[in-house]
Amino acid sequence: MVGNVLKIFTGNSNPELAREVVEKLDVPLGRAHVGRFSDGEINVTIGENVRSADVFLIQSTCAPSNENLMELLVMLDALRRASADHICAVLPYYGYARQDRKVAPRTPITAKLVADLVAAAGATRVLSIDMHAGQIQGFFNVPFDHLYAMPVLLDHMRQNISQETVIVSPDAGGVERARAFGKRLNCSIGMIDKRRPRPNEARVMNVLGDVENRDVILIDDMVDTAGTLCAAADAIRGRGAKRIFAYATHPVFSGPAIARIAESAIDRMVVANTIPLSEAARACHKIEQTSVAPLIAEAIRRIHHGDSVSSLFV
Repeated sequence: MVGNVLKIFTGNSNPELAREVVEKLDVPLGRAHVGRFSDGEINVTIGENVRSADVFLIQSTCAPSNENLMELLVMLDALRRASADHICAVLPYYGYARQDRKVAPRTPITAKLVADLVAAAGATRVLSIDMHAGQIQGFFNVPFDHLYAMPVLLDHMRQNISQETVIVSPDAGGVERARAFGKRLNCSIGMIDKRRPRPNEARVMNVLGDVENRDVILIDDMVDTAGTLCAAADAIRGRGAKRIFAYATHPVFSGPAIARIAESAIDRMVVANTIPLSEAARACHKIEQTSVAPLIAEAIRRIHHGDSVSSLFV
């Protein structure tokens, strides 16, 4: 790849992040028109020569998920038909990942469906950050690079850390993540034992770990409606915790999420910019966003030059 020209393009899902990435790499953002026909169909024109180029297409499949996913697929097809040599789909947020297995009869596995669509559209490589389930990497038949936002979040956490801080997972599924952060910050860990009566609703049952008179860091991969996170924070506050910081990679923030965070016991909610914040989220005084652009830029540089990506996280 080293001999090929590096070109970076973006759709309409997160152009701010793409601009930060190209600034870090000191390359121009590729010219592309991504618009709509009068009936709403996506209209793409690549505005420069990409023949034999090493192309990276940055596009989160966040809300509006269907629009952004279709933009991704149409742009991949356009780049493939324009004879790009390598096409890496950079998906800071990989949508449709929550249906990664059959949990009931006659249900889809959308994480696999999207993986097939991305490869069929022309991607020869995929790069994403903090997948909802690590095994989704196995759904792809092209090389996959899984990045972790941990270094970015750790840098921010160290500004608020003390010897008495506890890292808490809001559910059992995130215990490994909490343990990884706790190891690097030399903190004890805890967990919330909860029951979920129906999708997108969470009821906290118990707090496992000592949080009384201690600062707490809640850590998760994504925040959707924020029900789980806010219920966890309220339970922790009820156990006598002092300050409560919440960290997550993907700020999905759908439905009542912003109102819940504003009214919750969370003192500060820190998220990455894998998904752009809505106006309501930017207006919330509790929400702060940190950038994964340096991480993505370094990964792109290493892939382009044929260097190791995994050594970023050693």
